[in-house]
Amino acid sequence: MAEKQFDVTVIGGGPGGYVSAIRAAQLGMKVALVERDRLGGICLNWGCIPSKALLKSAELYQTFKRAEEYGISYKDLNYDFAKIIKRSRGVADRISKGVEYLMKKNKIEIIYGTAKLTGKTSVEVSKEGKVTDTIKTKFTVLGTGGRPRTLPGVVIDRKKVITSTEAMTLPEQPKSMLVIGGGAIGIEFAYFYNAFGTKVTVVEMMPSVLPKEDKEITKILESSLKKQGIEILTNTKVESVVVGNEVVVKVSGKDGTKELKGDVALMAIGVQGNVENIGLEAVGVKVDRGAIVVNNFGKSNVDSIYAIGDVAGAPWLAHTASQQGIVAAEHLSGKAHHGFDRDNIPSCTYCQPQVASVGLTEEAAIAAGRAVKVGRFPFRPLGKAMAIGETEGMVKLVFDAKYGELLGAHIIGSEATEMIAELVLARALETTNEEIHRTMHAHPTLGEAIMEAAGDAWGEAINI
Repeated sequence: MAEKQFDVTVIGGGPGGYVSAIRAAQLGMKVALVERDRLGGICLNWGCIPSKALLKSAELYQTFKRAEEYGISYKDLNYDFAKIIKRSRGVADRISKGVEYLMKKNKIEIIYGTAKLTGKTSVEVSKEGKVTDTIKTKFTVLGTGGRPRTLPGVVIDRKKVITSTEAMTLPEQPKSMLVIGGGAIGIEFAYFYNAFGTKVTVVEMMPSVLPKEDKEITKILESSLKKQGIEILTNTKVESVVVGNEVVVKVSGKDGTKELKGDVALMAIGVQGNVENIGLEAVGVKVDRGAIVVNNFGKSNVDSIYAIGDVAGAPWLAHTASQQGIVAAEHLSGKAHHGFDRDNIPSCTYCQPQVASVGLTEEAAIAAGRAVKVGRFPFRPLGKAMAIGETEGMVKLVFDAKYGELLGAHIIGSEATEMIAELVLARALETTNEEIHRTMHAHPTLGEAIMEAAGDAWGEAINI
């Protein structure tokens, strides 16, 4: 077996790995990408992309139910659950093929199999337990991704106790679902299944769903989800999960203990990195609490080895992995100008109403000792919101009171996940409230709420 030689070997073809491979190739490096399953990783195949296809079907179905508001009538509104799932899988397939095209375009060699570090500059690839390739490499980028966490003593059998992967491919729609964990994944699937009539209960041990989001925003979201028919139990701990003909989840909260029953339980309490069985111990790569320790360029304590995405710890987001992959490729090639900025990562939840944020919450800013001014602007007065029938929601901006620096931005409402990009850029450019407020926003748009919220922080909003 001839040993292959590369400048960079990327392990894992997810949104971090494939992006890092492309950037390294753009910078003139000879690159290999090792993937054990499908290009695109969990995100493109079983996460971000296909789940948004499902959510679009739910949103469209809910909009049809409001058709009379728009002067449109219909008879016998129905849906085909199997076709909804099939469309989602079709979208994922097209995306994966697109990544394969990008690999060929950038002359990146794809090696299928399971990779393992055998030295600081060597990798072996196996299939079905047999070594198929040996690689000599100047640098290795680990993008091995992550997998769902579970609770102590709770086995994910993928039939009754499921993960997000199974939630996207259930052969039949369950009549009831217990969602354990009120983070983005849990809330998105709660919204999807509830939209089509599944009885959904969300159990969250923290005081609110989306516990890392601004409290004012999550209060609005919880109210909206409850109106939609989702039962939400916060400050509630899961004590046990028993699987039989149905799933019985024993929970405890301020009102004592009780049992919840459902056809399935979705485990959505977070992600853990895939750090096992990739040879980290043999080469001395440092791991802390299940994540590879890296600096702001993605480099581990071993100079030739980098780690990006879920395997390098929170936040477990696809766009985090992609940006880390670019930074790592630039750094190992000697072209890096800036490290990865952990203070300006957008967070998005794609239920309806959508939630998006970046930077500090009001609570966190105050806790950090900052004097703040807060601007708010609801969607309700916006001409565009009224025109499209989406008046639920608001924009909330948190500024430094002395200098006007944008400390944090929080949006709930239609297209919040699209609108947040403006505010991520604003923070990157160290934009002030006055600059946002004085920047002309097209009319009519939902984005006008950003301009108005910036004005409101100093009592200068016009349309409220």
